[in-house]
Amino acid sequence: MRVVIHRGSHEIGGTCIEVSTDKTRILLDLGKPLDNRHVDPGFLENGKYDAIIVSHSHQDHYGLIERIDNNIPIYIGKLSLDLINAARVFLGKQALPGVYSHFKPWESFEVGDFTITPYLVDHSATDSYSLLVEAEGKRVLYSGDFRSHGRKSVLYSKMIQNPPCDIDLLFLEGTMIDRSNSEFPDENSVENKIVETIATQKNATFIITSSQNIDRLVSAYRACKRTGKIFVIDLYTAWVLEQMKQVSSSVPNMDWKDINVYFDFAQYKTIRRNADMFGRFLEISLGNRVLKDKILRTPEKYLMLMKMSKYRIIEYYKKYGIVNLIYSQWKGYLETEHAMYGNANIAEFQRDNMVNFIYAHTSGHAPLSELKKYAQAMNPRILVPVHTNNPEKFEKEFENVYEIMDGQVLVL
Repeated sequence: MRVVIHRGSHEIGGTCIEVSTDKTRILLDLGKPLDNRHVDPGFLENGKYDAIIVSHSHQDHYGLIERIDNNIPIYIGKLSLDLINAARVFLGKQALPGVYSHFKPWESFEVGDFTITPYLVDHSATDSYSLLVEAEGKRVLYSGDFRSHGRKSVLYSKMIQNPPCDIDLLFLEGTMIDRSNSEFPDENSVENKIVETIATQKNATFIITSSQNIDRLVSAYRACKRTGKIFVIDLYTAWVLEQMKQVSSSVPNMDWKDINVYFDFAQYKTIRRNADMFGRFLEISLGNRVLKDKILRTPEKYLMLMKMSKYRIIEYYKKYGIVNLIYSQWKGYLETEHAMYGNANIAEFQRDNMVNFIYAHTSGHAPLSELKKYAQAMNPRILVPVHTNNPEKFEKEFENVYEIMDGQVLVL
């Protein structure tokens, strides 16, 4: 068996790992780099791949799939694909092209010479997996992105208490190898900060977070329950939560009485244009619709989800007093080089006297202590860093580390 990291040995995001035998070639993820630079996947020109296995629905793990031959089979969790396509449709794009097969947690499947077993993990994207790849008597484990401090931490415990055995090579993500998660060590600490912020609010509070970070939506909803507030979500978020019904009946959704839905006009038009995809969703969502006039009469009753691109709404509510703005995602998105629409405006609110800017976020990735427990449980013969800016730090913290560069072939 041969392995090569095409991208991700010395950067966070854009991950792509090839595993091959003489007869079968597969890719583990095909991600888009976070900085949007050097996105040309030239390695795809080196021959035909038998399949691509996608670990989860974050763009830095699937974002270059449009660059491949549409006839290459793609294996992915069903919910992950549904969430990817929902995001694309709301951005005015078509659903991802390609031929898809859906795998399920802990159920092995075969691609040519390979047997692949997906292990469901705790991550900020739901339906995320580690991938065990077996062929020719060798066993490679790709950790994917994971953590133990989310609302699905039992998955981490299950993995380290009953790990796959005889791992020849572990590709271990190292996003947090040189970062601390101490300010907000888990989702409960984020929830508590939201409670502290909204309990005595005089004007509206807005929270910026990903609509696909289900744990964070749960934290926001639970904070509202604890303080008697109403959680206001947009149509896209409402649709995401509808998809979550595939796997859980306990995740908040628009049918719950203390959740309201705000009809963003652009999102409304998108749903109307794609009636085949959304069915009766728009009609059903009318039941919990809230109008701006109602919010303005008693803004202190609401916690409202917003996107960075909607920064002008903050300017509007500032006319009525100091606005709480809870920023609940990676701070790096506020930096200029990420060039997200509205990020510079949101960053500027940190210096605005009429905005109470609060940071409340816990990482979707495992800090060093969790990485160490994971690696010790997997006990690989070789540990290769991936999804990290600092692979050189692994050798000080882990055993059997073998650092390789992008494009370097390792034969097992």
